[in-house]
Order: sequence, then structure tokens, then C-alpha cells
Amino acid sequence: MASINTYLTKAGEKRYSIHLYGGTNPQTGKPVKIHRRGFKTKKEATLMASRLELEIQNGGINKEKHVLFRDVYSEWYETYIHTVKESTALRVPKMFDNHILPAFGNKRIKTITARNVQQAVNQWFDEVKVNYRKWYHYTNMVFKFALQRGYIQKNPVNVVTLPQHKGEWEDDRNNYWTKEELSRFFSYIDPETELEKFTLFRVLAFTGIRRGECLALTWGDVDFDKHALDINKTVAQGQNGKQIIQTPKTARGKRVITLDRVTIDLLKRWQAKQKEQYTILGFNTSKPKQLVFANTKNGLKSLNTPGKWLHSIIDDRPKEFTPITIHKFRHTHATMMLESGATIKEVQSRLGDADMDVILNVYSHVTENKERETAEKLANYITE
Repeated sequence: MASINTYLTKAGEKRYSIHLYGGTNPQTGKPVKIHRRGFKTKKEATLMASRLELEIQNGGINKEKHVLFRDVYSEWYETYIHTVKESTALRVPKMFDNHILPAFGNKRIKTITARNVQQAVNQWFDEVKVNYRKWYHYTNMVFKFALQRGYIQKNPVNVVTLPQHKGEWEDDRNNYWTKEELSRFFSYIDPETELEKFTLFRVLAFTGIRRGECLALTWGDVDFDKHALDINKTVAQGQNGKQIIQTPKTARGKRVITLDRVTIDLLKRWQAKQKEQYTILGFNTSKPKQLVFANTKNGLKSLNTPGKWLHSIIDDRPKEFTPITIHKFRHTHATMMLESGATIKEVQSRLGDADMDVILNVYSHVTENKERETAEKLANYITE
């Protein structure tokens, strides 16, 4: 027999709760106590109590029928954190809390339909330009887990259609710089008084490596004789915001990149300058594991530093530069490579990208530009 009690919320409002015995747990042999609360009227509480008692009489409450999406997510995450890097494991809960759980968290996972998922994906698509694909991907991972555990009989995500942005590359100016903009950018950095800054941006622009990969570089990774850069690690955000060193983002991330003579010469100059400056600070920079770009305590430079340096130059000159982020230096590099005649495979190998989407977008854009140039050259030749 259920008992119905009253209680007050923090706001002082009267609510009803129900308590009843739900039989014995077959695994532990212990009694199952069922507790529900939040009912605004006694009638609502009584009806729910009657429904629960009927389910118990008919063989017990099927907990799997009532399991919420957020509960399945919590169960999935406990397994997931042991399969990924620390930085990834820390980012995922924020993504769920901010985007995925608001859409599905309080819904019983067995009742979520393909239409519910499609509506959520469409809403994400309207909110952002790229990340909605990541949210969709992680939502699918939870549903696949639910299917494996028997919480659902079919995965509603399988029949969802992902929206597509038309003309995404050309519509989004926040993608890359022209070679004129890149040259103009370097003109605002003094290679004598700001050698470290100049060298860091030269490495980013002329290698296409990621910000974290750049900040993780040690002098042992630089082969001055062979003009090569060994990319084998990256800086990432760890527990409690602490920066950590871990393996590259993707399987293709470990790679060796050839360097041009100017970049090699800049690195040699910066190595000598660093040794001079850090000796004064009391640090020995002659060890192979010495960071190429370090903070004043000879530790990892903040991941935010390159971005701050970038914006200190371009934010005051909005008419001179297309606004970009540090990550878009990779897009700029890919564009320059393709415009200079490199193949898609060569670009992919240099960037260390397992995903071809970005590279193909760049290739499409560059190809269209070349076709326009060809058409103009032909027209000029005919009308001469």
C-alpha cells in the first residue's frame, strides 16, 4: 500500500510525494523502495501510486522502460572515459550539459523518436555552423550504447538527415587569408625585437601544424640538417585546466614535415636568442627536450597565447584583414599548398588530417578560382 506525504519546496510551495514497496531485487534479494515526488495535487499522487501498484502486481516495474536519456549517458560515459585521452574526456560533459542533455536528458530513452532527434539536429544546425555534427555524433554514441544494453530496440538516429550548408566555404569569410594578407600580417611583427612571435607564426603558417602541436615542439623535434620537423605530441587541456602533453589528435597526426630554408634559419636564430635570454633567467636550454616556445618559467606556454598575439595585431586593423582564428592558419596553409600545385594527398599528409572534409572544401574553392582565372585569360587572349 502506498503512502502519500506532503512537503514544501524551497520556494515554500506544497507538493506531494509517494512511497511504496516494489518487491524484491532479484540480484541482491533486498527490498525495492519506490519514491516519487513533485506532484502538485494529492489526486495526481494518488493516480501515480495506483498505476505503480498495478505494474507491481503485473510482474513488477520495468525499470528499463522508464530509464532516462541522461541516465544512459552517465552509464555510457563511465565506459567512454577509459577509451579516450584526458582532454577529450573533460570536454565531452560540457558538450552534453550545454547542448545534448537540454534536448533529450529528461526524456525516457525508449520514447525518443527519429522526429525528436531530427528536430534537435535542425535546431543545432540553426544555432551553429559546424559543431552540430559533433553533437549529433555523440548523441548517436549514446543511442548505440542503449541499443547494446537493451534499453531500446532500434536506434532513431540512424534515419536522421543531417542538414547541409550551401556554399559554406565562400559564405564563411572566417576561413583563410590570401597570401597578400599573410604577408601584410608579418609586416606588423618585428623579426628582431619580436623574434619568438615572428618564428611561431612562421611555423604555423608555413607548416600547417595545430596550435597545440606547435607549443609542444622541442628542439629535439627539429632536424636542422634535413630541414624537417617531427610532429609527435601536442599540448591539451587536462584536469582542472592544467595543460598536459599527449599524443597528436589523430592517428595521422604523427608525421614528419619538411621545412623551407627561411623557416629553418628563423628557428636557428630563435634557438640562439632563446639560449641567451633564458640563461639570464637561470635555465639551461641546451637539452633536446627543451621547448621551442616556452613561457618565462621555461614551461608550457598557454594555449591562449598565440591567439592573444594574433588578435593584438589584427583586431585594430579590421579593414586590412579577414578576421581569422589561430586554427584557420591551417586552412590558409592548405589553400596556399593547393594554389601552388600540391595534390590533395600531399596536403593531407602535411596537415595530418584523417578527415578529408576540410581539405576537399579548400580544394573545391581553389579549383573554382583557377577556373575563373582560366576563363579570364582565355577571354583576354581572344579579345587582344
